[in-house]
This record gives sequence, structure tokens and C-alpha cells, in this order.
Amino acid sequence: MLTCNYLGRFAPSPTGALHAGSLATALGSWLHARAHDGKWLLRIEDLDLPRCIPESDKTIIQQLSDCGLSWDGEVEYQSKRSHFYQTSLSQLIESRKAYACRCTRKQIEDAWLAKGFKKQRHQELIYPGSCRDRQDVVPPSAWRLRVEDATLRESVGDFVLKRADGIFTYQLAVVVDDALQGITHVVRGADLLDNTPRQIYLQQCLAYPTPQYLHLPIVLDENQEKLSKQTLALAIQTNSSENVLKALRGAGLHLGLTNSTLFNQSDLSVSQWLERAIQNYKGMIF
Repeated sequence: MLTCNYLGRFAPSPTGALHAGSLATALGSWLHARAHDGKWLLRIEDLDLPRCIPESDKTIIQQLSDCGLSWDGEVEYQSKRSHFYQTSLSQLIESRKAYACRCTRKQIEDAWLAKGFKKQRHQELIYPGSCRDRQDVVPPSAWRLRVEDATLRESVGDFVLKRADGIFTYQLAVVVDDALQGITHVVRGADLLDNTPRQIYLQQCLAYPTPQYLHLPIVLDENQEKLSKQTLALAIQTNSSENVLKALRGAGLHLGLTNSTLFNQSDLSVSQWLERAIQNYKGMIF
């Protein structure tokens, strides 16, 4: 594990190439680390293998390299770290902070319907706690965190740490990885803001340190929806220095970089652009 006063990371899911939105997040995270004279790690979040697109991890790594966003240390893959997640889950189970749950999404929805509440489109239903007091563990079962914080319980509920199909969830994996890798600062998109309270709570349950969090504004498409792979966002082109600089300038503009040479001087190399971006970013942080 690298030791540093500042240790950040970028952790994309290999479900497709980087687009303008994910590049903005990568650049913001990288600049924040470099402006603090810190280290920056790259982690591939490939736990949910059925959703991963073959070779897209290599595409992402190549795009980052083409853009000059160099990382420190080896690239980590979550799919190779399941033993760490199981150790932490076992700790939570032994301390009775996690419990087995056999409820399906339909059963959860029916439980709320019985109370007169109908699920809206894209709405995440808070788990009603149906299995909280069960003593038996009958596979296949998911494992949920027993949330005791009143505010978090009302807004999120007991959330899943390991699915019934055996896949560890993002919430558990990211908390364990950040702790074991010694991450001190997490810079990511504002679309993940609602994950932060549950991750901080989980860190407390596991006696892990809590990093500092910064959430960047997300890039929107012409319909004012988050630019994403689901909305068919186009991959950034990095096959020439001109295309790389175009992509970086777009990301920098989104992040609020204002130095005119970043956008008006056409003869900059990628490395020169990034160095000036770091200096510009230093004037923005506090």
C-alpha cells in the first residue's frame, strides 16, 4: 500500500469506454491529487462481471494514458479482491451488524403496497426490515447491513452488502478498498452523493477511517440527463493529440478552469496543458 498525506483514486466500471462525463470526473480527481502533491490510484470496479464489457478495461486504461492522466502503483481489479470483502462481511455478521435476507424485489414492493405506497419509476424502495429478526440463514440469501442510525434508516434503510447471487455490492467493496488502499480523498461525480452517507456509516461499523469527499458536477446531455453509457454517450477520441486536447479542454471547462491559455493556445502539448491545468486548479481549491 502506498503511504502519502494525500492518496486519491479513480475507479471506473468497465462497462464501456470513457465519455465526456467520465473524463471530467477522472480529470477532476487527478487534478485534485496532483495539486495537493498527492498520489492517484486507478481501480477497475469489475465486481458485477455480467455487466462488464470485455476489453473495456483496457480501453479505459489506454484512454487515460493517452490523456496523460498517469496513475501511481499497479492497477487494481475488484474481481481479484473478493476475499477482502468476505473478511469484512464476516466481521459484520459476527458482530450482528449484518443479517441474511431472502426477500425479492417483488416481495419488498408488495410489502409497501400493503401499506398503501406505490413505487414510482426509478425509485429505490427502502427495505422494510422483513428479515431483520430471522435467525435462520437459508441459501440463497443476500446480506444486509443493520442500519441503526435513525436518519439513514429512514432515508436508505438496511442496504445490501452481498447479493443472493454471491456478488458483493458496490457499497461494501468501495469501502473496503478505500480503507485497505489508504485512500484519504475521494473525488467523484455528484451522482454518487447519495452513496456517501451509507459508506461513511459502513466505515464506522468496520472501524475504518473516513476519507474526505468532494463531489463534482455531472455532465448533462442535451436532454438535461446525466451523460452516461446508458444514454449512449459517445466515447472520447484519443487517437491524436488534437482529439486529446479537445477532450481535455471540454472536461476542464466543465470543471471551471479559466486560464485562457488552456483554451486559446493551440500549440500546447498534452503534458504542457496538464501542467497549466494543475496550476490553474491550485488557484481554485481551498
